Parts: sequence; C-alpha cells; structure tokens
Amino acid sequence: MAIKHEAELYAPLKAFFGLHGYEIKGEVRSCDMVGMKEGLTDPLIVEMKKTFNLALLLQGLERLKMSSLVYLAVEKSRVKKGAVNQRWSELSNLCRKLGLGLITVTFYKTKAPFVEVLCEPCEGNYTGRSAPRKRERLLMEFRERSGDYNTGGVTRAKLVTAYREKALRVAAALHQLSRSDCTADLSITAVGSPPKPGVTPAAIRNLSGVGNAASVLQQNYYGWFTRIMRGRYLLTDAGVQALEEYASVLENSSLPGYQPHL
Repeated sequence: MAIKHEAELYAPLKAFFGLHGYEIKGEVRSCDMVGMKEGLTDPLIVEMKKTFNLALLLQGLERLKMSSLVYLAVEKSRVKKGAVNQRWSELSNLCRKLGLGLITVTFYKTKAPFVEVLCEPCEGNYTGRSAPRKRERLLMEFRERSGDYNTGGVTRAKLVTAYREKALRVAAALHQLSRSDCTADLSITAVGSPPKPGVTPAAIRNLSGVGNAASVLQQNYYGWFTRIMRGRYLLTDAGVQALEEYASVLENSSLPGYQPHL
C-alpha cells in the first residue's frame, strides 16, 4: 500500500522509537523527527522520504554534523517491481559505510505498519565537519517545547515552535489580565487616578513565566499584540483567534488559572 505523503511515516516511527525509550518531537529546526533518551547525550535524528533518493542521503550527511544517531526512513513497498525494492542490501551497505542508519516502514490495509531497522548508525564513520552550535540550538529547541504538536514531514504547515509557545503563553496571560479586574500592577497608579488601560509587560511576565515577555510583545512577530500607550498592551483579534486555534497547546501550559475556553 503506497503512501501519498512522507508525513504518513511519522506515526509508526514515533511509536517504534517510543517503545525504545525515546521522547519524540517532530519538525525540530528542519529535522523531521528528533528524539532524546535518558542516558544518551546525542539526539536521535530521523529524516523521512517516500522513497530512497540522493536528496535524502545528502540530508542525512548534513544531520551527522549534529549527531551520530541519524537514521534515514523510507517506505518499503510490498510491490516487488522497481529498482529500489531490489537493492535494500546495497542501500544498507551504503548507509553503513557513511555512518547512517536505515529504516523501512511497510504499510498494510488491515494491520499496523511494520517498522524494520536494516542497519544501525555507525558512530565514528563520519569524517565531515561537525556543527556544535547547530546541535546546541537543536537541543535547546527540543527542550523548550512542552510537547509534540507537529507531524514530521509536513510541508507548508504552521509549526508549533518553542518561540510560538512562548508567544502563546504571553497572549494567554495578556488576555487573562485584560479581562480581570486587577492587572497586577495597579499599585503604580497614583492615588485617586483611574487605572490605565492595557497591561504592562511586567504583569504579563509574572503571570506567563516568560522571562523575555517584553521582547515578545515588542517584536510582535505574529501580529497578536498592540501597544495602546507606552508600556501598555492589548490583544488583537488575530491574537484572540490564535488562542482558539492553539487551545490544545495551551491546555498543557502551566499558566496559573488559564482557561482555554474564551
């Protein structure tokens, strides 16, 4: 049963590595799948394609700059015809020489997909340049995401990155404070003066737990915030819509008293 999109490989591969103790997250800094396992320092990186090709091979070599645990994953068609299906042994040998692992996924109509590891990554075989900064950015992005909200291999989709999660927490805090009777900073208002409209970055930071909340508000990357006066912000219509669209992400948030239903 031939798949239509490489993203269909993600679920069975995530389940497979999950059984081996990995925490999996999809689409982390352009990597289709990234996993971490207790006791291992190198991240697991899996790049997926519908069929084995040169682009996948080059992608795998690029990922070896960040980790020694890199797998290439493709569908293994049950149809016997086709050059690739006759050369799995040769492809495995090629990957082994390059230090890459190779995994196939066979799909069936009436039973679960079958994941098969044809060869494991061979640590030490890769002699190219390493990229420690890219590796650290990859690990940081992985750690700062609260969960796995993306499907690896998807194209032209809005990804839930660590930055988007922070922006959502800021938006949720801003929305909650602007609806409450207390904006957590009325003490700075002069006695007898009416409270100023909007919410301060400090109040948002304290509720959301996002240390750089002021920077997120000022950058306003997604257009979710509007500054109504110096140091005072409100949520835009786009921001309210984002809270509805990403409610499932915020449900896992530790934002005190957050209510996902607006």
